[in-house]
Amino acid sequence: MSTRKTPFAYRVRTILSRTHHKSLKNNTLILIAGLALLFSACSPKAAPQKWVGTWSTSPQLVEPHNMPPEPGLSNNALRQIVRVSIGGDSIRLHFSNEFSNSPLTMKEVYIALAKEGNSIDPSTLRALTFNGKKEVTLSRGQAIVSDPVQFTMQARSSISITINYGQTPPDVTGHPGSRTTSFLMTGNQATNADFANAIPTDHWYTIRGIDVKAPSKAAAISIVGNSITDGRGSGTNKQNRWPDILSEQLQKNPETAQIAVLNQGIGGNCVLRNCLGPAAKDRFDNDVIKQHGVKWVIILEGVNDIGQTPDSTIAVKVANDLIDAYSVMIEKAHVNGIKAYGATILPFGKSFYYTPFRENARNIVNTWIRTSGKFDAVIDFDKIMRNPSDTITLMPDLHTGDFLHPNEAGYQRMGEAIDLKLFK
Repeated sequence: MSTRKTPFAYRVRTILSRTHHKSLKNNTLILIAGLALLFSACSPKAAPQKWVGTWSTSPQLVEPHNMPPEPGLSNNALRQIVRVSIGGDSIRLHFSNEFSNSPLTMKEVYIALAKEGNSIDPSTLRALTFNGKKEVTLSRGQAIVSDPVQFTMQARSSISITINYGQTPPDVTGHPGSRTTSFLMTGNQATNADFANAIPTDHWYTIRGIDVKAPSKAAAISIVGNSITDGRGSGTNKQNRWPDILSEQLQKNPETAQIAVLNQGIGGNCVLRNCLGPAAKDRFDNDVIKQHGVKWVIILEGVNDIGQTPDSTIAVKVANDLIDAYSVMIEKAHVNGIKAYGATILPFGKSFYYTPFRENARNIVNTWIRTSGKFDAVIDFDKIMRNPSDTITLMPDLHTGDFLHPNEAGYQRMGEAIDLKLFK
């Protein structure tokens, strides 16, 4: 006996022939139902999607000298600009009050595609909601994510996030090293197309991250670092930190164009203890494991730990403690299906950090990164950036003059030197 299924079109004709005695109305309804089923069966299924982080910054308690300018955030509007890495047409935003000791109220939050300076494209303006409401209060120590919103953006788009604040705490959660200008206006101004006469400030406050609905094959790279990852020495509003350059390189390659880059650098950050911002070993879960879609992590941290050691005994101990901390982070990454790439610590000869015993500690750490086999791959920034004729120093044309931080050309070199095959 044949088990072959009867063609669908034949079954529709059979149904119609058996119902010839019924009214034309019933025949029509049956025909419509059959055609609808046919088209449904033939239509391709929508490609599966998932949330992937497309932009992120690591929050911290803002130091007194990096606080918002007068008249402050309370009952005023702040427009902040960020550059996403991959695009899409549905996003959600993360906000943080994690380091503040009292509540923070956002009366309204609007997003739009950013134009030059402080202006936006008004046709792209969208209001965010939080559980269906425009106003939300973040309690002490709280982080929050918005409802998803339809919003079309291309890869490497600049996005404006404008917050009309209510009451804000005296101690503010933010990210001082934005390398991007924000704009403060008095009163409720969030829907204004441009912020004429706004007060500029080169810091971010409250904003934490952006997720985009992306194809299932999309993924993200989280980069844990200090000021060299945060971009000290890059150009303000140029979006040319080395993670930005890496993101641009990924976009140029069709095989890696769905890979996002999340910059989790904090200027002055340490791995082992709280310097500026929480220690890297403590923020690793929030900045890597809990980020959406992360498949790789790059760790470029340790120079601030080494650079603050007072003698050779402590320097060697710190070097070994760094190795232990890296090992813990690698294990956490692997348990969560994330590949861990180790970046060697850049030369700092002739900088204010340099002493022979600190150089010895740097070599202990870099040798372990290169030879231990613990990392899934090594990105040898030390080799890429050192002066061939004086290997303990950066190349003279690739640093800002302090022999510690790369300049714009240095960041370009770092971002372009990374092998994209690591992310295929």
